[in-house]
Amino acid sequence: MGSFSLWHWLIVLLIVVLVFGTKKLRNIGGDIGGAVKEFKKAMKDDEGNVIEGEVTDKTKQ
Repeated sequence: MGSFSLWHWLIVLLIVVLVFGTKKLRNIGGDIGGAVKEFKKAMKDDEGNVIEGEVTDKTKQ
């Protein structure tokens, strides 16, 4: 009832590959990798910028 052994993970991986196929898994991995790369780039580009604004009281008249 402890953690999974290496054999358990290999069986899970085999089932996932059989269900989704290697091509689809490769596409998903590429999409996730691209999204992470774009997120890191956006965070790096936006570093140090301060957004200034003014809060106004909006009341219904």
